[in-house]
Amino acid sequence: MDKISTIRTGIGGWVFDAWNESFYPPKLAKTKHLHYAGSQLRAIEVNGTYYGSQKPATFAKWAADVPDGFVFSLKASRYCTNRKVLAEAEPSISKFVTQGITELGDRLGPILWQFMPTKKFEPDDFAAFLALLPEKQDGIALRHVVEARHESFCTPDFIELLAGHNVAAVCADHETYPMVADVTSDFVYARLQRGSDDIPTCYPPEDIDLWAERFKTYAKGGVPDDLDLIAADRSVKKQPRDVFAFFITGGKVNAPAGAMALQQRV
Repeated sequence: MDKISTIRTGIGGWVFDAWNESFYPPKLAKTKHLHYAGSQLRAIEVNGTYYGSQKPATFAKWAADVPDGFVFSLKASRYCTNRKVLAEAEPSISKFVTQGITELGDRLGPILWQFMPTKKFEPDDFAAFLALLPEKQDGIALRHVVEARHESFCTPDFIELLAGHNVAAVCADHETYPMVADVTSDFVYARLQRGSDDIPTCYPPEDIDLWAERFKTYAKGGVPDDLDLIAADRSVKKQPRDVFAFFITGGKVNAPAGAMALQQRV
């Protein structure tokens, strides 16, 4: 049997009023929500770190609230990515990675660097930005993933830049943003954003089946043959890869159910 890496499925955050009815047990104290979410899911993408810094004690508390094997993906500060010249982001990047994120320890998952949909691909500037991303902080290895949402990034040059820095690209299942299904790192990161509140599992069961097979292929070191690649002729080293898959935005009411359904299939 082929060796397979870990596939973790999750949601964005753990605070959402509708989840009091659709996910959390009745009358469960809000202070217990993260602990419960950690018992049901394998990962959470934290959006709050995009808008403001947290204290080291906060990260330590998050880590203590979830079980072994659970990870938090942190969305990097908007001050790092929402700028005209990315090569000038070093002070903001340094501030982000030194705020105490390593208090998460082995619960620290990938750092998501998300760009505005209007941000266009400028090869030299983007290369300079990637060179600023630190490989380690406080002795802990950091994993980086970027979400580029402008069609100008749909070029093999973008893929080669990411691969050269071992940085992943978000595989976005979205109505308008480009999907980057190419493998550029030792892990794969997907954001499933086309769910519906009208579907109990966020995504239709047949679509969850489809994504489950794709993620198992990625985890075994392959590339799904039913997703278009930007650099289709590029060879990819076959090696086991961790996979992170988040149900985000669309169908948020039932996103936890979608993540649990997908986890069962993988």
